[in-house]
Amino acid sequence: MILNWIALLCMGALASFGSYFLKRASADGLSPTKLIRSRWLYIGGTLYVISAVLNIWLLKRMPYSTVLPLSAMTYIWTLLISHFLLKEEIRTNQIVGVAVILCGVVMIALSL
Repeated sequence: MILNWIALLCMGALASFGSYFLKRASADGLSPTKLIRSRWLYIGGTLYVISAVLNIWLLKRMPYSTVLPLSAMTYIWTLLISHFLLKEEIRTNQIVGVAVILCGVVMIALSL
């Protein structure tokens, strides 16, 4: 059971970091030749694939009605990555949104 929760956290983190690296790839330019040569594209794509495989594995072990809502934790990871790695300013409404997501995640987790 604890392995499922660790996998859920990892799934969200990997998807968020995948997006982060794809954003880094886009910073090099969006021409096809630049993208193909960007290591960030491959890192981001690999992280997305690993996240998808974890999602499939979790769907085999847990109910769909649990896995999909808990995958919303990706938004929390994304907010943290955008603040700490991209130095983006976090607005109050974003923090409130994350708090609402956390409340929902807790409610779903407690119903298990």
